[in-house]
Amino acid sequence: MILFSLRIPADLHERVVAQATEDRRSLNSEILHLLEVALTTPRADAGPPGVSCPATRETGYLPGLKARASSGNPGDSPPG
Repeated sequence: MILFSLRIPADLHERVVAQATEDRRSLNSEILHLLEVALTTPRADAGPPGVSCPATRETGYLPGLKARASSGNPGDSPPG
């Protein structure tokens, strides 16, 4: 297994920690789960290999990470 550091915004960290707690997983296991879901879920709008995921780019979150209520910050709420 590869060990590396990852820098993420504090609000995203809080969301992933909350999701991990809800799913009864460690933070590491939750991140692995979310990555696996995001990378294996077929998308109807899938482009050629190597192109970033439009859903992630447009919404700012990974599929599988449950949406949370908006904090009131522009661009911080999930699509509705």
